[in-house]
Formats: sequence, structure tokens, C-alpha cells
Amino acid sequence: MSTREPSHAGSWYSSSKSQLSTQLDGWLDKVNTPVQPIGQISSQESLSSLPVSGARVIIAPHAGYSYSGPAAAWAYRSWDVSKAKRVFLLGPSHHFYLSKCALSQCDKYATPLGNLTVDRETTKQLYETAKFQWMSKGVDEDEHSLEMHLPYIYKILSRSFSSESSFPKLVPIMVGNTNPATEKQFGQLLAPYLQDSSNVFVISSDFAHWGLRFRYTYYQPSSGDAKDLSARSKAPRDPPIHESIKKVDFECMDACETGSHDAWLGALAETGNTVCGRHPIGIVMAAMEVVDSSARFKFVRYERSSECASVEDSSVSYASAFAVI
Repeated sequence: MSTREPSHAGSWYSSSKSQLSTQLDGWLDKVNTPVQPIGQISSQESLSSLPVSGARVIIAPHAGYSYSGPAAAWAYRSWDVSKAKRVFLLGPSHHFYLSKCALSQCDKYATPLGNLTVDRETTKQLYETAKFQWMSKGVDEDEHSLEMHLPYIYKILSRSFSSESSFPKLVPIMVGNTNPATEKQFGQLLAPYLQDSSNVFVISSDFAHWGLRFRYTYYQPSSGDAKDLSARSKAPRDPPIHESIKKVDFECMDACETGSHDAWLGALAETGNTVCGRHPIGIVMAAMEVVDSSARFKFVRYERSSECASVEDSSVSYASAFAVI
């Protein structure tokens, strides 16, 4: 039996079972109803109960828990796993280049809370389409975008199922630098799984990575054309940089809420927004278009690691959303 070890425990999040469990419970329990969605399209709605019935798909961030843990709780409280038999986890590849998607060869994914079992039958089915490749255990353990969701997945499943042995199995998918046509192709491949009400999905993504260190300094003034700030630029005030970042993030979130994969790609192309999980989001949006053209993401939380005031500052944005399929 091959087990993927929790390689980022003890640095990106606590390696203590009791401390981690208490931390996750605390963040989850702070998310109370009613919840008001924040996207332009869904902002007129209000959620009176959590989890949201039928919300089988969520988007949540994957930074260190001290930064993104509280924001992720909003997605996980919305997530409906009541009928789940399988959890698909899609995250971007930060360290290993691939142009398509890769599957895990491990049997178990370990967390400080306990182990999640990989659905080797489903990964085999996906591999047999000849569209996926395998990732080595080393590549698997280097990647944080998948791992950062494992404790939250374990926690939510432990609240809904009587024992670890009865948990739904995990289908981890590492998503590479896919082009639009490839995203639509993988969307078609995953559509039958998305259509099955016993499958639930987690999409791992942070939003804007802003600052010189990220090579992304896009700025939208209150009037005039958008521009890229340089190291010599004076700190703009109309609006402050952090408000421009928020505006750009919300443009992309609103495009995501339209349900149109092309609209999502268009917003990213227009703003250059450095959404690291753009490709996993794109693939699932393409699958949603196949399964249910009326399905929409609803964003329920938005936070940033800091508020940038000058070009020397940097920040990462965290957004949480769900979709009812």
C-alpha cells in the first residue's frame, strides 16, 4: 500500500491532530446563517441553511491555513456531501509542468486527522481514456494545492459519516497548464462523473497574486485605462491598490458566476489575473456546461492576505464558492 504523506503538515498547517481538529471546527462553526452571496449575480440571494442542498461542487483556497483557512471554511460549510460516494479533488500544479492532467498512484492520502482512501478503480478508468498521465509520488507530495484541502475534506466527512471506513473515496487530479480546447475536452470527460449525484467536487484555487514578486502589478484607476505599475510608480490613491485588486478579482468572480466557460476565460485574458487554479476551475465549468447549463457558482467569501498600498507590497486573494448541480 502506497501512502502519500502530509508533507506540508507542521509548516503550512498544524501537524497536531487535536490542534488541527479544533482549529478547523472553530473556523467552520463561525460560518453562520443567513449567508449573503457576494457575487454580482448571486448577491440578491440569501442562504438560510448550511450546507446548501445539492451544492456538490466548491471552490476554496489552498494557502497556509493562517492565511486562507478561515476563508475556505465558507466553501466547506456550504458543501453537501450527504449522498457522496466519491470526492473529486482538482488542483493546479505549481512545481511540475504538464499540459494536461495527472492522476495519483497512491492508495491512501494521509492527514494528521486520519487517512483518505484513493479510488483506484476510478483513477484507472480515467487513465484508460488515454488523456491522463500518472504523477510520481514525489511530484504528488511536492504539490500543496491538493494537500491543503485534505484536512478540511476529512473533517467534513467525519461530520457526515460514522467512521473513516465509510468515507467516500478520493479522486485526486493535478491539472496542468491547459489551453481552452483542452479544458473543454477534460470537461467532457468529467461530465458523466459530475452528472452522478454520488460524486462531489473540490476545486483548489487562490485568486489574485499581486505584487512585483509575482510579476503582476495590474492596476485599474477610477478613470482612464488600466496599466501595469512599475517599481518606480508612486502609490496610486484613486483607488488604493488593494481596491483595484478587489475590483479585478470580482470581475473574474462575476464571470465565473455567469456559468460560461468562455466568459471566465475572457475575464482572465482581459485582466491577466493570476488565479492559480484557473485551469481546474475552467475544466469544471466546461463540465457544468455539459451537465446543466443553468448551474452557477455562487461566491460567499472573499479575503486577502494583506491590503496593498504601494508597489512594494504584495498580497494573495482567497475566494470561496459553491455550485448546485
